[in-house]
Amino acid sequence: MNNIAQDTRFTALMAALQDRRDDLITLTQELIRIPTLNPPGDNYLEICEFLERRLKASGFETQMIRAYGTPGDTDAYPRWNVVARREGTRPGDCVHFTSHIDVVEVGAGWTFDPFGGELVDGKIYGRGACDMKGGLAASIIAAEAFLATYPEFNGAIEISGTADEESGGYGGVAYLAEKGFFSPQKVQHVIIPEPLQKDRVCLGHRGGWWAEIETFGEIAHGSMPFLGDCAVRHMGAVLNTFERHLFPAMAARRTDMPVVPEGARSSTMNINSVHGGQIEQLKGSTALPSPCVPDSCRIVIDRRYLVEEDIDNVRGEIIGLLDDLKEERPKFDYAVKELNHIIPSMTDKEAPIVRTVAQAISDVMGKEAEYVASPGSYDQKHIDRIGKLKNCIAYGPGLLELAHKPDEYVGVDDMMDSAAVMARSLAALLLPQD
Repeated sequence: MNNIAQDTRFTALMAALQDRRDDLITLTQELIRIPTLNPPGDNYLEICEFLERRLKASGFETQMIRAYGTPGDTDAYPRWNVVARREGTRPGDCVHFTSHIDVVEVGAGWTFDPFGGELVDGKIYGRGACDMKGGLAASIIAAEAFLATYPEFNGAIEISGTADEESGGYGGVAYLAEKGFFSPQKVQHVIIPEPLQKDRVCLGHRGGWWAEIETFGEIAHGSMPFLGDCAVRHMGAVLNTFERHLFPAMAARRTDMPVVPEGARSSTMNINSVHGGQIEQLKGSTALPSPCVPDSCRIVIDRRYLVEEDIDNVRGEIIGLLDDLKEERPKFDYAVKELNHIIPSMTDKEAPIVRTVAQAISDVMGKEAEYVASPGSYDQKHIDRIGKLKNCIAYGPGLLELAHKPDEYVGVDDMMDSAAVMARSLAALLLPQD
């Protein structure tokens, strides 16, 4: 922490944070060691109960909320969320920290135990360390240090642990927003501790359109493919058209949003998966495939679009290319199924939470905050669209580039600095002004 943080008003608060450094490390490790993999949605109840115990011990009132009927919610894998609230002694604004509890699959290439939470050279390793259990832990420590230093404050503090952000957030923040938890009458300031780096204020994110495209053919014997119609070849034509026309067009578009990294300031599309022909044999099977012409091929696309683009044009551009192929290519036919749509979100730089956190970054780190936007979406979309709450940012420790990678980690010093920024932001928003 920069010495600039140690001014008279906040000396006690910074000392309270320093006293909790070991607790921050332990808390982060304990969260990582609960493997909340999504899919399928493992151990959501366990981690929510862990958070409930922790926050009740700090004087918060808690609610456990299951998102019944949301995507993925079953009795085997219930979508649990926890929301905790600590009331102040006087009326005022509510500041809400919301963090997702789920993590993505482990993947290959790890040299650390993905759920070990090992501390090595000031870094805590594990799946979710960066995205975003380190940020969740930092927000809890920040709130606890603030409460210990200033037991009498205005308004309220809320902390939530929410489900399923990695698969859209519909069983988490979206559900809570629909139930009124992010109503501007209830909550006035929201910080999402996503890993955008400790000196950055993230104002929003690009939009996203997910869709499945299917091409059709006719099954026949593989030795006589001319008697059938190969759906995979038709999909090859689709991919070729995208390569020749769509990808160059997207690369030429640029946004005025401060999206990081630089490559994400253009429109992008990922081919998320390809499925064609026979189902793959189970791992370990020695069976040979049968000779059949595939009559179906499907791809899933993940199209990220800019705030300057219109969703109807995003859809229409792809449909137009497919229609052109239908005119040109014999027997070509297709179907498109929309899977998900995420609107772009952008908070104004002059919004109260932006100015408050930016000033806290300057005070703690002795440098001006950088304003950025995220290449991928996060739960701000639901707070904006469903909750109708615009005063929301992402701010948290960790390097965005480490998210979903092997040997994911979060730095302890970065978490401490971020916790200091969060705690000072609470003080600026909830304490009487001199």
